[in-house]
Amino acid sequence: MALPAEWDDDERMNFMFSEFKENRDVNTTDWDSKMDFWSALIIERCKQRGSVCVSLQDLNKAFRRKEKAPLGLPTVLQSMARCGKIQRESEFAANVDCGWLSWSVGLLLVKPLKWTFSTLLGSSRVPLEESFVVIELVKEKAAELLRVYRTSEFSSCSLMSFQELLTLSSDICTDESTLCMALLQLQRDKQVTVYLHEGEKIVKFCQAGQERVSAVSDVDVGIYQLQCSEKLLAERVQKLGLEAERCKEEARNLLREGKKSQALRSLRGRKRVEKRIDNLSAKLETIRGILDRIAQSQTDKMVMQAYQAGVAALRLSLKDVTVERAESLVDQIQELCDTQDEVNRTISSGVITTDEDMDDLEEELASLLDESKPDSISGLPPVPTGGLGASGEQTISSLPAVPQSHWDITTEQLEAELNQLTLSDTGCQQKKATPPDKRLEYAQ
Repeated sequence: MALPAEWDDDERMNFMFSEFKENRDVNTTDWDSKMDFWSALIIERCKQRGSVCVSLQDLNKAFRRKEKAPLGLPTVLQSMARCGKIQRESEFAANVDCGWLSWSVGLLLVKPLKWTFSTLLGSSRVPLEESFVVIELVKEKAAELLRVYRTSEFSSCSLMSFQELLTLSSDICTDESTLCMALLQLQRDKQVTVYLHEGEKIVKFCQAGQERVSAVSDVDVGIYQLQCSEKLLAERVQKLGLEAERCKEEARNLLREGKKSQALRSLRGRKRVEKRIDNLSAKLETIRGILDRIAQSQTDKMVMQAYQAGVAALRLSLKDVTVERAESLVDQIQELCDTQDEVNRTISSGVITTDEDMDDLEEELASLLDESKPDSISGLPPVPTGGLGASGEQTISSLPAVPQSHWDITTEQLEAELNQLTLSDTGCQQKKATPPDKRLEYAQ
């Protein structure tokens, strides 16, 4: 295993390999430093090995340095046990309330019941062979085991054999004892139950959507037996198929050698094997049909439960609803709709005005028009309404005289004025020429 970098520091390791002081209060810092070092190293070693159990004997061998074993490991294990980081294997199994003795005896590495009793009597000695379960690691293994099961082909099966589970979890659990510890943890979490049927250990997992696993029922056992029969018959049919092919190939070879009678016997044997295959195939189809019906019945049961839940919910939702109340509500809605239609028709009809009102409005409009005329144009002569005939001279004579002054402005001044208009911001937008009157002012 990978050891920490300080493992080669003799001074540091001499301190770590020494015995703990009897009283922690003498030097709390040194005590805690040594305890944290060995606790972390023990858990890391178990992770690297893929194990969830550890013993003092195993640790003495693993952490041996320069022919010396750490003297404080018993104190470390006792402290970890008091903190709940580890637990005696026997106590861990005995805490499961499902009769672990009926299936786990013989699967554990050791059966240290006598050490459990010695602990109850007050003995603080840690036997070398006593096995401890690392709680953190066994919970991780249990979670991985449950995940692997639910993503496997066995997830649709209510029960599976212990041997099948052992093969399925070979990448997670390095040995049978590790698998048992993970199953005990799942059994403690109500996610698994282990059942003994005719001397065979059967494991039932909690199905997806369920909070806890249900007890193994007669229906579960019956389905399990049918599934086992289906598997055995399928394997038998496959073997017989290979045997029929062998007989056919044997008959072909004998015929080439000219042994016709022996070839005929091989063909007769092939016919007998094919007949057995047909019989077993018919039985296999019957078993599969039964399993399909069971699966369908379970689906129907789920549908019925959904229907019952729906009926109960619908009954509660319609508890205060009656036909009379519904009719009354519809009548109220219709009455409100009729009222709204009447209001809309009234609004759309508009306001009817009389002739007298119209005359008053026209007079008021004429007065507004008179008031809106500007004072600057009040002094101008009236706009002629006739042509330029006899009265045309009078109209022209009434106009103001045309200015006779000379436009004394140079070309340079005009260009400068043009440039000024072009460069100005307002000139870019308006682009209006300078009025002649202004030009006259410039000239003057």
